[in-house]
Amino acid sequence: MAGLVVAMDGPSGSGKSSVSRGVARALGLRYLDTGAMYRAMTWWMLRQGVDVADAAAVAARCGEPALVSGTDPDAPAIHVDGVDVAGPIRQADVTGAVSAVAAVPEVRRRLVALQREIVGDGDIVVEGRDIGTVVCPDAGVKVYLTASAEARARRRSAEVTGSTVEAQQADMARRDTLDSTRTTDPLSMAAGAVELDTTELTLDEVIAEVLRLVKERT
Repeated sequence: MAGLVVAMDGPSGSGKSSVSRGVARALGLRYLDTGAMYRAMTWWMLRQGVDVADAAAVAARCGEPALVSGTDPDAPAIHVDGVDVAGPIRQADVTGAVSAVAAVPEVRRRLVALQREIVGDGDIVVEGRDIGTVVCPDAGVKVYLTASAEARARRRSAEVTGSTVEAQQADMARRDTLDSTRTTDPLSMAAGAVELDTTELTLDEVIAEVLRLVKERT
């Protein structure tokens, strides 16, 4: 599997994280959650009191935090200025602000550069929203995961304490619109990607299908 890059794209709740980690484990590859990097940047901005709705303010400070992202699929870690933020970046305030921060071109340029450094010579499964189109356009395997709006909201509400399917569906619709219409690197399916609808599939079934695609294409 030397040099293999598996690019996994798709909207929130489509199963990217669980599938990517499962595929990485099965193939003995590294794993990178690029979404966690945008969340980490957002967490830092909020902690610093930066108005995340002010793109110029975000752009002016996005070069300051030191971000380090781990690549172990069994224990993915991310640190900002030496602080482990794997838990805090999943909080509601970060979730509500991350699309705005991720839309800032300067933020994207900085994090894409970091992501490409981590990818290096490959042997990695990378998940996000612009992997096959921007970060790793030459990836050997490109997958675009989808699922129905209800299925995605149901999955996410099960992960968030006190949330409802209806609330998650409304929030995902908002984030989908922001992610797919932003000027820089919008969410879209890459040329050559295989679209896989996970609505009616179990996690193991999706992982098995991706592993089949890897075998077929490598």
